[in-house]
Amino acid sequence: MDQATRRRRRRSRAVLAVVAAAALGVAGCDAVGGDASAPSAGARTGGPSPRPTPVWDTSPSSVAAVGDSITTGFDACAVLSDCPEVSWATGGSDEVDSLAVRLLGKAGAAERSWNYAVTGARMADLPGQMARAVRRAPQLVAVMVGANDACRDTTAAMTPVADFRADFREAMTTLREALPKTQVYVASVPNLKRLWSQGRTDALGKQIWKLGICPSMLGDADALDAAATLRRETVHRRVEDYNRVLEEVCAADRRCRHDDGAVYEYRFGTGQLSRWDWFHPSVDGQARLAEIAYRTVTAKRP
Repeated sequence: MDQATRRRRRRSRAVLAVVAAAALGVAGCDAVGGDASAPSAGARTGGPSPRPTPVWDTSPSSVAAVGDSITTGFDACAVLSDCPEVSWATGGSDEVDSLAVRLLGKAGAAERSWNYAVTGARMADLPGQMARAVRRAPQLVAVMVGANDACRDTTAAMTPVADFRADFREAMTTLREALPKTQVYVASVPNLKRLWSQGRTDALGKQIWKLGICPSMLGDADALDAAATLRRETVHRRVEDYNRVLEEVCAADRRCRHDDGAVYEYRFGTGQLSRWDWFHPSVDGQARLAEIAYRTVTAKRP
């Protein structure tokens, strides 16, 4: 082999070595960089990875309530009067042991819970109530509304389901735009037909019903003819539709918990109904609502 040939072969081997080194270098970059993910700090050091923050906090430090007469304690202490002290959501009554008291303690509830519910409110009022609640920046908002949307002078006057859904979504949007991490507890609408069945046995209660309490369901309380039966069944179906909306809209929000129909299914007896109107919750009935809410909020899983 002449000297020129040996020089050509040495140059070829050198070129191949450079190309191989470059190829290995590129492969090494792709292994730890580029589109691939680098090892985490925990993996590099052998230490544990940080735990993710849970989506739902079972011990929020402040509570705001929105809704209707049930949340204002209407007819629980005196006839045709609000009694927020016994509200299931924020009341300070020892007899009720409200959601706020159970979560925050009595002193904490007095300082860090707020009730924006209004007797007679319907779903259309919820966005405004939610806007007021947002100013307090609560960690939990408790919602109970919908009964008055069904309790109208006639069944034709009941809130359409589509409007009910749109207003609830608007209320949730109002909250989320201001407080993306605030949690929401949503109670189902009570079974109004069952309340009629319980209350119609009391003569005084039926007299108060005539003053205008839920006429679509409670009007002509003793009438059992076809028209009255159809009217009550129409209201009953609308309540079920509202509850479906509450559950669906809540399910679309990862920081919202629905009671899974617990309030709707609860069988209010005479002891849990107001002794004045036999329709709204009594003090004991408010305590039962507080139990349901607390159980839902503090459950490890919804």
